[in-house]
Amino acid sequence: MKVLAFAASNSKQSINKQLVGYTTGLISGAEIEILDLNDYEMPLFSVDREAELGQPEQAQAFFRKIGEADALVIAYAEHNGSYTAAWKNLFDWTSRIDQKVFQNKPMLLLATSPGPGGARNVLTQAKTSAPYFAGEVVADVSVASFYDVFDMQTGKVTSEDAAAEIESAVAALAEHRVAVTA
Repeated sequence: MKVLAFAASNSKQSINKQLVGYTTGLISGAEIEILDLNDYEMPLFSVDREAELGQPEQAQAFFRKIGEADALVIAYAEHNGSYTAAWKNLFDWTSRIDQKVFQNKPMLLLATSPGPGGARNVLTQAKTSAPYFAGEVVADVSVASFYDVFDMQTGKVTSEDAAAEIESAVAALAEHRVAVTA
């Protein structure tokens, strides 16, 4: 199984990217590729820019990466209750290539924040909208108070509850893959 993973953030210190790294480390027997959204930076999307530029290579490359994967693991950072501008822009450009951005891939959705909300607002948006863009959400996990439940030195979740929830979500993704290929 080939898993494509990324944090929907362009922060170099993204806690969501750390959560993606931890979570994908729990997936056994898979080829994991973790993308950095900074590699897909493009001008702010508008129909005028699209008419001028066409479909940028970064959006095409991102779409191809999704197509080559068997499953997706995405951790959503929350900015003012919604998606980050970096993710929204990449998503908007990519959706112009094909509205089925997620290409019927099973998805494990994550979100975390430093506070008690655990980026639940953006996770709910992502989970609700994924089917409209051909994404099959197999599991989702919100991790609240990231710095209280994550050891920055070891890169591991220290909360038994949070770790168990993430492990359960990873198992659901693996079970889904087995069921589909059986």
